[in-house]
Amino acid sequence: MAILVTGGSGYIGSHTCVELLNAGYEIVVVDNLTNSSVESLRRVKEITGKDFKFYQVDLLDQEMLEKVFAQIKIDAVIHFAGLKAVGESVRLPLWYYHNNISGTLVLCKVMEKYRVKKMVFSSSATVYGAPERVPISEDLQLHATNPYGRTKLMIEEILRDLHESDNKWSIALLRYFNPIGGHESGQLGEDPNGIPNNLMPYMTQVAAGRLKELSIYGNDYPTMDGTGVRDYIHVVDLALGHLKALEKVMSASGVDAYNLGTGRGYSVLDMVAAFEKASGQTIPYKITDRRPGDIGVCYADPTKAEQELGWSADKGIEEMCRDSWRWQSNNPYGYEEEDKYINRRLII
Repeated sequence: MAILVTGGSGYIGSHTCVELLNAGYEIVVVDNLTNSSVESLRRVKEITGKDFKFYQVDLLDQEMLEKVFAQIKIDAVIHFAGLKAVGESVRLPLWYYHNNISGTLVLCKVMEKYRVKKMVFSSSATVYGAPERVPISEDLQLHATNPYGRTKLMIEEILRDLHESDNKWSIALLRYFNPIGGHESGQLGEDPNGIPNNLMPYMTQVAAGRLKELSIYGNDYPTMDGTGVRDYIHVVDLALGHLKALEKVMSASGVDAYNLGTGRGYSVLDMVAAFEKASGQTIPYKITDRRPGDIGVCYADPTKAEQELGWSADKGIEEMCRDSWRWQSNNPYGYEEEDKYINRRLII
């Protein structure tokens, strides 16, 4: 059984590739490498001892994508590919709408042409916007508050319409909360381009000496310490959720959404303290203004995924922080060699 993984060299994609290969699946990866590195795929092969095909293809390039489907019989797709930074999406909305939505439309057209109608889609908790209550269950009203979240919400609606037009489609919409951590080997982790948009890679880069201090965006939210509260989930737990969702879509039809989170929220200052304890590093920080599009409190009710997929998160916050630091301390410049990183900074 061949599973096409779009965006498979990215943070969540690469960890999911490891779990798919370990579970005995054949995988095919397509990625345009816009915000990821092919080095992650080399490490996936090293960790698993298994080989697979990789094509450097942009989903907007329908002709090239069709060549992949023509060469290999694909049974299902796990669709990660897309731009993913909330703040960047506020600054560059047209880029996000074009890339994320148009890329998915091209993918669905090609899937339909080659009669591949099984998909696990990488959605996001941002589709809930500012939720009316927490914990957040899948039946809450959807109302994204930033362009990134709206692209995910629009794609969810497109996929529902696709199934409505042809009930042979089977699609799982996985609404992620906040993935952190890395593979226990320390060889795979989060490696963002430029200044990180997410809390954990920002902290690990401060701890590694790449950044001077952590910026905390807002301390006037209605939370215990004034900083934003999020549901952090270990990326390996998240990857395993994709395998459970894949089993579901292979054996059924329909469209269903599932929260992938732990059901517990931690504030930014909670995370700073937990990371300092797990890593032994001190994280200097400063308080700055809120970011456009951010909300105060967001954590999951993961009951539906537990009941219908047989999935739940196992790893705690200490393990998440420890694995994040193991990745960063083993790879202080991410997937780049130190001299290449320094040279790139000089060029910029």
